[in-house]
Amino acid sequence: MPKIKAGASGRCRQRQQQRRELKSVGGLMFNTGIGQHVLKNPLIVNSIIDKAALRPTDVVLEVGPGTGNMTVKLLEKAKKVIACELDLRLVAELHKRVQGTPLASKLQVMVGDVLKTDLPFFDACVANLPYQISSPFVFKLLLHRPFFRCAVLMFQREFALRLVAKPGDKLYCRLSINTQLLARVDHLMKVGKNNFRPPPKVESSVVRIEPKNPPPPINFQEWDGLVRITFVRKNKTLSAAFKSSAVQQLLEKNYRIHCSVHNIVSRKCFCCFNNLFCFKMSLYFLFCFIYHYKILNFEHSIGSLKDSMSCLTSTRT
Repeated sequence: MPKIKAGASGRCRQRQQQRRELKSVGGLMFNTGIGQHVLKNPLIVNSIIDKAALRPTDVVLEVGPGTGNMTVKLLEKAKKVIACELDLRLVAELHKRVQGTPLASKLQVMVGDVLKTDLPFFDACVANLPYQISSPFVFKLLLHRPFFRCAVLMFQREFALRLVAKPGDKLYCRLSINTQLLARVDHLMKVGKNNFRPPPKVESSVVRIEPKNPPPPINFQEWDGLVRITFVRKNKTLSAAFKSSAVQQLLEKNYRIHCSVHNIVSRKCFCCFNNLFCFKMSLYFLFCFIYHYKILNFEHSIGSLKDSMSCLTSTRT
């Protein structure tokens, strides 16, 4: 059996670290492990900003400004740009780029993790996002109040196609349903990997998101709990998904909590009747949205749905 040198694993880790960190033209190190891929093609930068249709009075939120290629263009179009950046080196580079220009007074930089930060007021969001935070950031954005007008965001190609997928598509999933429930989503253009420095391993796409105002009159936490159950195994039938022991226990637990909170006398045995009632009402709610992209006759069914949906709160199974 061949002997393994003691320093082999250490050298392997060192090579992986070197691959994650690549030098730019100016000598700045980019850490691709946290999604630092700077968009270098000015034509694509201009096209993204044009798609956002910015106004001179707009406050724009940008996440992951990098070296400021897009930030400078945004500052020329908008009243103010709020840039969220995690890397202090890139924050310094961004300030250096606008220092001594009239644009410096229009730039505000927020240092830190955008997912752990309370978002300020803004009219539009334009960003080349780190792909690792795509899903949580989209829902943080859609649940943000007050409403913003639109967001034009760069995503990994597959993630973008999931956002815009329609019923019957192979990529149609929980992400598609929840996003399209809260917003109108359009695929704008494809972006090749060679337009970035350093280039990522995947292709990219630009998506425009416009939140629905007013939003659908539902409890999103309860809705997401329902969709999570129905899409936990895509190859399962809905009947099988709701009959699993874990889901049955979840329904019974939430039913007991619902009865306790609303002073309702609960049944001693959480029998099949209750499960069937929740199941039928939940399917009605789900199918109305999937096939019609809106909740039909919501006002007439809200009374019945409230009790059944309360049994489907988003406790993770």
